Amino acid sequence: MARREKSSYVIKSVAHALAVLEELGREGDELGVSELSRRLNLHKNNIFRLLATLETKGYVEQNKETENYRLGLKILELAQNYLRQMNLVKQIKPILEEVVERCDENAGLAVLRDQWIVYLDVVEASQMVRVACRAGWRIPAYASAAGKVQLAYKSQSEVERIIDWKGVKAFTSNTITEKETFLQHLQEVREKGYAVDDEEYEEGVRCVAVPVRDYTKRVIAGISVQAPAFRLTNERIEEEIVPLLKEAGLKASQKLGYTGS
Repeated sequence: MARREKSSYVIKSVAHALAVLEELGREGDELGVSELSRRLNLHKNNIFRLLATLETKGYVEQNKETENYRLGLKILELAQNYLRQMNLVKQIKPILEEVVERCDENAGLAVLRDQWIVYLDVVEASQMVRVACRAGWRIPAYASAAGKVQLAYKSQSEVERIIDWKGVKAFTSNTITEKETFLQHLQEVREKGYAVDDEEYEEGVRCVAVPVRDYTKRVIAGISVQAPAFRLTNERIEEEIVPLLKEAGLKASQKLGYTGS
């Protein structure tokens, strides 16, 4: 029997269902049947049946007020199962736990994925008032400390390729949306060795992050501390959080074979 191209085995309905999930996850917004039909160039009836099937399995949820759809919890379950298998998370977890033990604020491990940072792991503090963040969450890289600290070690051309400046929006009055200002900011991040999200994504929340390098000295992730702004003061950031994170970032990098200091 002659070998056939893999493309000949593709089931169109499955491919269409995956396209629906990808479209719902692209921007994180809820979408209706008509909008999905337009974006995917599929008939509304087809979209409706796909959504109904995905909903019964928990992969999408419908907002009963707007009748639009969003990704369901089943997606997060699959993502978390995948993340639990990642060696990076296993190696860095104890370091995150140590950071939380020493400062009692949330600590996270995040990687850059296109224009986003995705949290691979988050260890929560014992504080009654703390920042909500979970493994699997993604945030625009330009509005996050973990994103900026990874972008800072890329070339200007790479940064301009990753960040779609036409699509950049201000989440708060502190969000940096002007390209030249942002590029200058990245240079400062590179010089200091850490980045601060000064209420740039969410008002009342600050975040500090340092880079994690692998054995090739390439920055592959960021370790961050997130906390309410009233606790994460400039003085505390400089005197406590930055030294703690730099120590953690070096430990994490050394676990990955980095030999620098």
